[in-house]
Amino acid sequence: MIKRVAIQGVKGSFHHIVSQQFFDTPVDAIECLTFDRVVDSLSTKECDAAIMALENSIVGSIIPNYALIDTYGLHIVGEHYLDIQHNLMALPNQNIEDIEEVYSHPMALLQCKEFFKQYPHIKLVEDKDTAEVAKRIHEKKLKGVGAIASIMAADIFELNVLAKSIQTIAHNETRFVIVKRTNSEVPENEINKASIKFESDHKRGSLAAILNVLSDCKLNLTKIQSLPIVDTPWKYAFFVDVTFEKYIDFKKSKSIIDIMGEGFKVLGEYKNAKL
Repeated sequence: MIKRVAIQGVKGSFHHIVSQQFFDTPVDAIECLTFDRVVDSLSTKECDAAIMALENSIVGSIIPNYALIDTYGLHIVGEHYLDIQHNLMALPNQNIEDIEEVYSHPMALLQCKEFFKQYPHIKLVEDKDTAEVAKRIHEKKLKGVGAIASIMAADIFELNVLAKSIQTIAHNETRFVIVKRTNSEVPENEINKASIKFESDHKRGSLAAILNVLSDCKLNLTKIQSLPIVDTPWKYAFFVDVTFEKYIDFKKSKSIIDIMGEGFKVLGEYKNAKL
């Protein structure tokens, strides 16, 4: 049973919300301000699982997290999609005109930049985490300072919400994955999604040939992300997500790609959360 889960951020962060929604039983969240710290806590067995954001419907992939999962040999055992609603908050008895600076994670600031064009007097400052800023405002009683964070963060740190859902695009969703040190315990007959990694050489059609294998094996490619191989200039690893109806089809594709592609690795086999 999973009891302790590493999250990026503090209580009230979106990773914390996922930890409360994904698991069937309550879990303790280990707060980590960086994703490096998240995977360290998992590798050192400080926690049983970790939660990592991988992509956002507005700004795309969080590429460094793919590399962390690969480098540390972690296994994706599940996924969770969260509707991200950004809210502007500050200490009570203030209005937006009183706010001089707003601190938040760079991605949150990017997703809300259109809103702040209405308030040119507000300085936007990048910070490590959304909810951590809310916590700091609460603990240090910072007047004239705002945070962009979840409603949960506002409730936990007793802040007043000055504006709700300030993200530019109303439907703003982030895909999170749950990772562990070992492979999934999901029964084979329930697995209908997988994440894999492989390298492809520069020969014409080599990548296309592998993608054709996926199609021939009745797999649906839902994501492909390239990442440079650091010690081999101009060579790339490909991180691919596929869905399928029958596990035997994926099993067949694995045996073929293992021969065709270099550095083939299964990063995770799990349930498709979008069904």
